[in-house]
Parts: sequence; C-alpha cells; structure tokens
Amino acid sequence: EQAMRDFLGASARDGAEVSLLAADASFRRYLRVQRGGERAVLMDAPPEKEDVRPFLDVARRLAALGFSAPRVLAEDSAAGFVLLEDLGDTTFTRALAADPACEPALYELAVETLVALHRAQPPRDGLPRYDDERLQTEADLLVDWYWPEVHRGPAPSAARERYAELWRPLFEWARQVPETLVLRDFHVDNLMWLAGRNGVARCGLLDFQDAVAGPVTYDLVSLLEDARRDVPAALATRLKRRYVAAMPELDPEAFDASYAILGAQRSAKIVGIFTRLWRRDGKAGYLRHVPRVWRWLESDLRHPALADMRAWFEVHFPPALRRAPA
Repeated sequence: EQAMRDFLGASARDGAEVSLLAADASFRRYLRVQRGGERAVLMDAPPEKEDVRPFLDVARRLAALGFSAPRVLAEDSAAGFVLLEDLGDTTFTRALAADPACEPALYELAVETLVALHRAQPPRDGLPRYDDERLQTEADLLVDWYWPEVHRGPAPSAARERYAELWRPLFEWARQVPETLVLRDFHVDNLMWLAGRNGVARCGLLDFQDAVAGPVTYDLVSLLEDARRDVPAALATRLKRRYVAAMPELDPEAFDASYAILGAQRSAKIVGIFTRLWRRDGKAGYLRHVPRVWRWLESDLRHPALADMRAWFEVHFPPALRRAPA
C-alpha cells in the first residue's frame, strides 16, 4: 500500500482518491485514481506473480498504429505499477446489458477492429510465438485439471499421449493462415465503447498482456466463442463471412479449419482454466460458464479436420461428463 502511494506521489497524484475498479482471473487488479476532475487507472500487478513489461510493449505497439489502447502515463515495472489512461466504464458487456439492440453494431465494430489490426500488419518482432509447445501446454489444462475432477483420478498416460499426438498435426493445419499480433483475450469484457472517437478508435482495447504472434483466426474465435456470453449463431456466421470478405488473401477453407481447430483448443484450455480457478484459487464463479464452453467445443469438433479428436472426446468425455465439476 505504501509503495503504491509512493508511486502515485511520484506520478503527481499524491493524495488522490483510490477505489477498486476491477480484478480478473490473474493476480492483477485495477484501481481508479481520482484527484479533482482528473482520472486515471492504476494497474497493480505483484511483480513476483506478474510482469507488466509485455503489457507496456503491446500498448505502445497498438497506440503507434492508432488503436485505442490506454495511454501509459507512468510506470514502475520493478514494483508492478502502471498508471494508464482511463477509458471509462462502458465495456461492450455493459453496453449490451443496457441496450441489447446494439449487439450487431458492437460486434461489427469489434470485427472491423480486428480487420484493421490484421491489415495493418503490426510488427511481431519480440513477441512470443504461438508455437506447438505453447498451444499444447494450454490444451493440456483440460487433462491436468478437468479430467481428475470428473474421472476422480489423473489421466492415464496412454490417453494423454494420444491427446497430444492428435493435436500436433492440427496445430500445423491451424497455421495455414496469415500470422499477426494476437491479443489473446479479445472479447466483450475487454472491449470499451468510446463514443467520442471515430472509426475503429471507438473500440477501446484492454487486457492484452499475453499477446503473441499467431494465426489471424484466434482473436475472432475469442470474440465469437465467448466463454462468458452466448453469441447468436446467425450473427457469428455473418461476422465470420464479413471478416473473410475483408481479407481477400485468406483461403476460406483454410480459414474455416484454422478457426475450428483453435476454437477447440481454446475451449479445452478454458475448461481446464475455469476448473483450476475453482480448485486451486477458490474462484467458483467461473464454473457456471463451463457448460457453455463445452457447447463451443462440441461445435468446433464437428469440423471434418477434427474427426479423430472428436472420437477421442467421445471415448474419454462422453456427454455425461461434459459439465461443471461438482
């Protein structure tokens, strides 16, 4: 607490009023800092648990391209403090709750933002690559955390080995699309409606510290297969077509396969993460989303490219086991 006050004092905000704004599934928390009519957001990321430098790097990359990432006002990377521009309170999630009729327009803006980002071809030097090892480590969260809960014991080595064996050619297939800066958590909770700006700058971007260099399909999957929100199938289909039409260099069949593969990988990861948040961290609220994530996973497994993976799931996770762990 004293270190935070020292940082604020050094940032010319001594004596400012500080209130909790948000916390997320990591160890970070965000606080609103207000003094008089000036507002800012303080990211508090315990340095022994989090590294703020990737966030700072990506924020500056996005800002240089004209996107609405929060401007960095002050930083102390060693202490885990970053003072950011306050983009307000109107996340897409809150805008949708206030006016459900704005759903198509907000999702169209989000897709337009992705198209603009991907067409800008942002530099990817220095970013971690979304390579096979990283993708597999994430997919393994399903067997590391969810399997023991529903099977009442660890996954047998043969089942784990076959699971990894099935993913390897799929990851190669998923990369048969252009590579870009992947923000990783691109969904309505992390997008801000900025009514006073123009074009894609109306879409504020948050929570991109885990960005990597990877396939263009990943962030679109994050948006349209939202772990916390149902996206109407007709809207998702229309927006996927809109994205492909705006990216003429994309092969539509390669896009569909990559989208399904990364959708399945992401859903497997999230089922594992939400189980871990409950079991390890005591955050049981995430479990209510597990059935929805299973529905996304089942949908992606219907793609012909995933036929063998679908068979593995049918053996090891029949429908009765596709539920929130008790």
